[in-house]
Amino acid sequence: MSIVQHLVIDQYGAFLGKHSERLIVTKGEEKLAQAPLLHLESVVIANQGVSLSAEAVRECTERGIPIFFISGTGTAYASLYSAGLTGTVATRRAQLQALNTISGLQLVLSFGMGKLQNQANLLKYMAKYRKETDPALYEELRLCSDEILDNMIEMEKVKDYPEFLEGAVTVNDLRQELMGMEGRAAQRYWKAVKQTVPEKYNFTGRTGRGATDPINSALNYTYGILYGQVERSLVLAGLDPFAGFLHVDRPGKPSLTLDFIEEFRPVVVDRTVFGLANKNVAFDFDEHNMLTKETRRMLADKINERLDAESAFEGKRHPIRAIIQMQARHIATFLRGERLTYEPLALAW
Repeated sequence: MSIVQHLVIDQYGAFLGKHSERLIVTKGEEKLAQAPLLHLESVVIANQGVSLSAEAVRECTERGIPIFFISGTGTAYASLYSAGLTGTVATRRAQLQALNTISGLQLVLSFGMGKLQNQANLLKYMAKYRKETDPALYEELRLCSDEILDNMIEMEKVKDYPEFLEGAVTVNDLRQELMGMEGRAAQRYWKAVKQTVPEKYNFTGRTGRGATDPINSALNYTYGILYGQVERSLVLAGLDPFAGFLHVDRPGKPSLTLDFIEEFRPVVVDRTVFGLANKNVAFDFDEHNMLTKETRRMLADKINERLDAESAFEGKRHPIRAIIQMQARHIATFLRGERLTYEPLALAW
């Protein structure tokens, strides 16, 4: 039996059950997949009409295997964890207190600068393959990368504000200013990306919910898969995914997940989707104008391959999936005062 670490169930009418020491996915009399519980790390339910047995849910929660539910467009709408995965009280208390202290602002700056650094690095990565074939585009991508780094420097200068040095400023005081910096960088980033995507995909810019073009549909779906990995890491680190900093609190809104995911979007999802597009891979749609089951499965496989790819981090090589977990733990230790700073992930290009 093959090792399955991340089980994705995307067929309408599928049933997830447990038999002996493995999970089994069936549809009617047909066996679609099976995964030994010994190696399983997560389950993703990626379609409507999927049912689960209570025994499968109980076995997953007892073993610390989260079950994530995402829509066909990649919107995460539910997660199942063990009731015992609540982390330490000290971590939760420190996290809640940090919103009104300089620590919360320091985290937001780190998340933001990590995102901008990785966006700039990705543009340089895409540029280097065009130096000979398209010198003009090469120069444009390098220019846009430098402009994003200018926005990152602008963000870093917040640390020189007198009130920051005195520890007398919070996220709430600077939220709009910081979001403006990120917004200006995003405009440059997506403008540059648009020039790298083949015309056949009809990509005119970034669209979230309701996207109908192949690139945005692929991005939205794969962001949903990354979302589950990021949220799992936060929960395992003892953090509350709903108590964020830059993203404001709203009922049911996982604000910390949305904050933390930013530094990983370019590294995991953007690089994967743009790479597929530049290989002219088809992102097919069904009759409901949604990505087909085959396309979603291919995208899920590619994202999991990227998460399992190794990268240098803190002097050693680790799978990106493990790096995300390490970073979540670094957030927890920083909030508890056991770490002086939180350094964002910045992968080499």
